[in-house]
Amino acid sequence: MLIRDRLLALVVAVVWGLNFPATAIALEHYPPFLLAAVRFTLLAVPTVFLVPRPKVPFRWILLVGATLGVLQFAFLYLGMAAGMPSGLASLVVQAAAPFTVVLAGALLRERLTGRQVLGVTVAVAALGVIAVHRAQTAALLPVVLVLCGALGWAFGNVATRRTGPVNPLHLTLWWAVVPPVPMAVLSLVVEGPDRIGQALGTAFTLAALPADLGVLYIVVGASLVGYGIWSRLMGKYPSSTVAPFSMLVPVVGVLASWVAFGEVPDAVEAVAGAVVVAAVLWSSRPARVGGGAVAATAAVSPGAADVPR
Repeated sequence: MLIRDRLLALVVAVVWGLNFPATAIALEHYPPFLLAAVRFTLLAVPTVFLVPRPKVPFRWILLVGATLGVLQFAFLYLGMAAGMPSGLASLVVQAAAPFTVVLAGALLRERLTGRQVLGVTVAVAALGVIAVHRAQTAALLPVVLVLCGALGWAFGNVATRRTGPVNPLHLTLWWAVVPPVPMAVLSLVVEGPDRIGQALGTAFTLAALPADLGVLYIVVGASLVGYGIWSRLMGKYPSSTVAPFSMLVPVVGVLASWVAFGEVPDAVEAVAGAVVVAAVLWSSRPARVGGGAVAATAAVSPGAADVPR
């Protein structure tokens, strides 16, 4: 991998890691479902007019959008709005990797290697430590919600694999067309017209400027710039070469949240989170013989999140 491309991969990790504190700032003004609706509307409108639609049946675009877009971000944003620190969210959402390995084995009949099984087991155990610790020191609900978001990401990874070889950036932009309507409906039903009107009616005030900049960063930085570079690298190199750089995202997310909000990582959560990342990275190493790395590659390759996250 060329040094320039390694630096670009590091840029993507930084861009996606900063996405978590940017989301936390945006959630200070916009309720979670409305934030998701606004985010994906800003992506969807230019996509429909400017981006060629991937040559796959539209039902697959709907399925990927429903899982990566609606399920992942509905639960992730709810969890962060319910009190999940942005740095810890960037760690816990990595549960998508072991979830993807398990789902790929169950739904796509992909063979799991011993390395993958052990890595998944260690990662899930470490996530369990985080959940138990949070239950003793703070509310458990935000952790559960973010884990549900990670499960949505995992289902989206599996659905993405079923679409076949398509331009990943075009697919990402087109599945972003799916979430705006369901997210707007959820916002109307759950958050209510008064809360929506208040958030949108004050969207262009000075007080809302940090949240607006957060939304702008999510859309332009994390989605367009981040995934634009990432898709180019994934098209140029083997997935197993590029995908491990995504494991730097939670490192950046934790450090950025520490700087931005003073979120000093709890020792237990930091160690357990590091174990999750290490287990995923170790289990994603390609097998020396055969094709046993297929499921692991899918597991560590970001779905949305990046576009996300």
